[in-house]
Amino acid sequence: MAETTTTAAAPRRMSKRLQSNLITYGIVVAFFVIMTALDAAGILTNSLAGQLVPICAYVCMAVSLNLVVGISGELSLGHAGFMSVGAFSGVVAFSVMGGIVGNGLLAYVLALIIAALIAAVAGFVIGIPVMRLRGDYLAIVTLAFGEIIKNILNNLYVGLDANGLHFSLTDAKSLGMQGGSLLINGPQGAAGITKMSTFAIGIVLVLVTVTVVLNLVNSRTGRAIMSVRDNRIAAESVGINVTKYRMIAFVVAAALAGAAGCFYAMGYSSIVPKKFDFNTSILVLVFVVLGGMGNVRGSIISAAVLTVLPEMLRAISDWRMLIYAVVLILVMIVSNNPTLHQFFEALKAKFRRPVKVGRAEKGGEADE
Repeated sequence: MAETTTTAAAPRRMSKRLQSNLITYGIVVAFFVIMTALDAAGILTNSLAGQLVPICAYVCMAVSLNLVVGISGELSLGHAGFMSVGAFSGVVAFSVMGGIVGNGLLAYVLALIIAALIAAVAGFVIGIPVMRLRGDYLAIVTLAFGEIIKNILNNLYVGLDANGLHFSLTDAKSLGMQGGSLLINGPQGAAGITKMSTFAIGIVLVLVTVTVVLNLVNSRTGRAIMSVRDNRIAAESVGINVTKYRMIAFVVAAALAGAAGCFYAMGYSSIVPKKFDFNTSILVLVFVVLGGMGNVRGSIISAAVLTVLPEMLRAISDWRMLIYAVVLILVMIVSNNPTLHQFFEALKAKFRRPVKVGRAEKGGEADE
């Protein structure tokens, strides 16, 4: 009888999981429909319309970081470093692919894929020493790697001419190019970028990111990752390779951050390395914490709201950042208040559909 009960419970769990995933996808699609309708009606201001691309990029960043912080249980403070790797490698890849397939959508998609792959490689290289650490040590090392990546980009010069790509870590003159164009100019970053990123492409990227993370979490690998988070010693005792599964979460998150960085960079005409500093990593971490650790849907909502909130408060510029800070504090208090959690659970229980008597009796027989 117990086996029958377990077999019957499995489809219910899958149904709840599918319903939860569909709600998450529905929120993203509804956001796209509403924003598109407001823009078509002329209600959306230019400043808010200009925030749509960054919102999509930061949502992807928050969801990917949640895979490391919330689902894997590791504190990473250098996630903006992978975003910067994807941003600058994507710009270079688009310029190279543009000369082969033309400066169109195909070159842009290939640039996104290349940026994700290069960021994944960077995540793997960094993860080799990092994933053997825990707690504060891991946070400090990831912070250091993020700053190292930013400083390397500050000293990186990349040019493209008829002979191909040229790299230098000293100055632009040492590239030795025969004409061509300078793609990355050290601390001045990349300029003259072809703006290919749009809100529609951003929504597609968000859906891809959410799909990858949800499928990974609900897979056997995801369960192994969460078991390491919950009890490392117990996971090791049943033969789970802790470093391997932590590395999988870290590399996948780095790849998604790289794609988000490429998308973000190609929404502007120029970018600089200092944009992807420690403050950006902390900002994305704030999105994850306020949205809920391990809560993908919460990361989506918090990233979207907190990205656009400073722009909505621009009319009161003198008090804007103070109100923004107060909102963050209030959300933190509310989200971590057990009394409020009990209140909302009791409120949901009142509106929950009651179980039919026949179904309850059948379940009781199965338990017997």
